[in-house]
Amino acid sequence: MVHGYKGVQFQNWAKTYGCSPEMYYQPTSVGEVREVLALARQQNKKVKVVGGGHSPSDIACTDGFMIHMGKMNRVLQVDKEKKQVTVEAGILLTDLHPQLDKHGLALSNLGAVSDVTVGGVIGSGTHNTGIKHGILATQVVALTLMKADGTVLECSESSNADVFQAARVHLGCLGVILTVTLQCVPQFHLLETSFPSTLKEVLDNLDSHLKKSEYFRFLWFPHSENVSIIYQDHTNKEPSSASNWFWDYAIGFYLLEFLLCTSTYLPRLVGWINRFFFWLLFNCKKESSNLSHKIFSYECRFKQHVQDWAIPREKTKEALLELKAMLEAHPKVVAHYPVEVRFTRGDDILLSPCFQRDSCYMNIIMYRPYGKDVPRLDYWLAYETIMKKFGGRPHWAKAHNCTRKDFEKMYPAFHKFCDIREKLDPTGMFLNSYLEKVFY
Repeated sequence: MVHGYKGVQFQNWAKTYGCSPEMYYQPTSVGEVREVLALARQQNKKVKVVGGGHSPSDIACTDGFMIHMGKMNRVLQVDKEKKQVTVEAGILLTDLHPQLDKHGLALSNLGAVSDVTVGGVIGSGTHNTGIKHGILATQVVALTLMKADGTVLECSESSNADVFQAARVHLGCLGVILTVTLQCVPQFHLLETSFPSTLKEVLDNLDSHLKKSEYFRFLWFPHSENVSIIYQDHTNKEPSSASNWFWDYAIGFYLLEFLLCTSTYLPRLVGWINRFFFWLLFNCKKESSNLSHKIFSYECRFKQHVQDWAIPREKTKEALLELKAMLEAHPKVVAHYPVEVRFTRGDDILLSPCFQRDSCYMNIIMYRPYGKDVPRLDYWLAYETIMKKFGGRPHWAKAHNCTRKDFEKMYPAFHKFCDIREKLDPTGMFLNSYLEKVFY
């Protein structure tokens, strides 16, 4: 018999959204998940499945039943020949990496944060960078999903293919993802090289940078021309690190947090902070090497508000220059560093922001020093306007102001996804207020 808890408060990692589910469940088996859904049907309750809670939006919030998958976190099978691993959807990537290390395997691409579940990472369309690599969900070769009525579907390209095409970016609205089979690659090491440049240089030579490095991204420092270019590539070099507590923490966190807090009273400081920290921390070449997952992952030290939209790759230069021009024309609108720019291969997943096009993701950020909210509305709205103008699609895990009308324009397969969702969950058991804005 599955045990539920009352009075549990859920808050996402960034502490930007929270909720009070009526009941909170931590099932340990498929049978217990089925029990929770049966209770929900009897009592006509909504159900939300939550993973690591890292989404900076309210996509995981509910006042109904919340299912936390953290106890369904086993590696079920490793197929060394095919280099595939089958896991329960509640496993954290942090716990999966050492298991893959043991078998000499790795995932070919990862996001910046690994304290996230496999089910959540694919469901929200998490991505990294590398024009030869798709979003993380493109590494999924099969999955199992429990529908609202308690039946389980096995999905892959050869079985329930239409559901598979939808469920790899499922938004938590198709059912409960139980297991996921991931295509791995042989274990590899990466060398990360970062070096200073200018916005003009990087935008004029974008194709050449994309060819030069397998995992290329860059950071632009708003209110300046400064850019930090980051290459990550396969290497045989011994592990080495450029990190240093004084520069990374004393300066890069504690001093920065103090100055950002001060800038809430003196907003004009922000441009100076961006230029000063570029000079302090990003103005020389740095190298570090390690196992791939240790290079891909980095620590998010600040609570933050973020937006991250995918635009067609060929619009990168135009869109970024327009964002820069907007900030120059409105000196009262301030933008924290960095604007992170990454690149991803197109795919055929129905609600992937990279559906049928190679994409550039442009991530903007406003930190919350000492948990304090910083005025960001003008920046947010101007950014969204520019992204929409260039055919952008928002990252599903991150806060945005889009509604069904927007998504119908953005996604050629939106109606196909809606039909699949309605078949799998005809009563809308897996919806919440975030998803109702998407689908109604």
